[in-house]
Amino acid sequence: MNDAVPSASPDDALARFRAARGYIFDMDGVLYRGGEKLPGVNDLFNALQLRERTIILATNNSMATPATYVSRLAAMGIDIDQANILTSGSATAAYLEEVLPPKSGIYVIGMPALRELIFADGRFQPVQFGEEAVAAVVAGLDLSFSYDKLRLAAAAIRAGARFVATNSDATLPTEDGLQPGAGSIMAAIAVASGTQPVVVGKPEPLMVHEALRLFDLEAHETVMIGDRLDTDILAGERAGTLTALVLTGVSTRDDLASADPLPDLVFSDLPAMLEALVGNE
Repeated sequence: MNDAVPSASPDDALARFRAARGYIFDMDGVLYRGGEKLPGVNDLFNALQLRERTIILATNNSMATPATYVSRLAAMGIDIDQANILTSGSATAAYLEEVLPPKSGIYVIGMPALRELIFADGRFQPVQFGEEAVAAVVAGLDLSFSYDKLRLAAAAIRAGARFVATNSDATLPTEDGLQPGAGSIMAAIAVASGTQPVVVGKPEPLMVHEALRLFDLEAHETVMIGDRLDTDILAGERAGTLTALVLTGVSTRDDLASADPLPDLVFSDLPAMLEALVGNE
């Protein structure tokens, strides 16, 4: 028997879950923890693929490209096409393509993967404020963030550049505990420039909207699956998808008492989710 715990209308939530065309999965805490695959991933993916459902993996991490994730997942025995992986970096690149003309100059604060995703096809040009016109400042997690980068970013934004952030995660979980995340850098630039950014990653809905656009899905026929109430579930709720919390990562069952919004469904793990999917088949 599955242990799905719907927040409201159990029959409707489970029916929507089973009938959905698209399933958007967060990765860390849902598919794996650290470098170890969590139980039930392959069985669930096989069941979804057998039913010709679309699987999308979505992460707030902008420090790795989709191609890098393909290799990481393959090493854990999880096979997925690069086209089905969306990072906050690749979603940010897609957002920039929607709002900026070709050859726009962009000042990037972030790791090499973010620059690769934004500049690889030559659509945009990397620039420094003071040397060339800056159409947008893009901020992600940057392990070499400095006062000089902060100064240049703030000056460019005050001069009229758009301010775009890959995500607003204040902290980043590591083996050594919590470290400052992209949201910390974003906050510093926001204070220095007096401007709040457009945030692409979860809990904002832009990355979910991009996933829907890429795979021609409607929100009402899609499920957002994650381990965090404050990012994954909130992003799905804001985008209008069904939401499912998996209790193998950050958020716990006790956290549900104060959660707003509540997820539509809660599963202890992916095997329980698979059982809910197949029902009495």
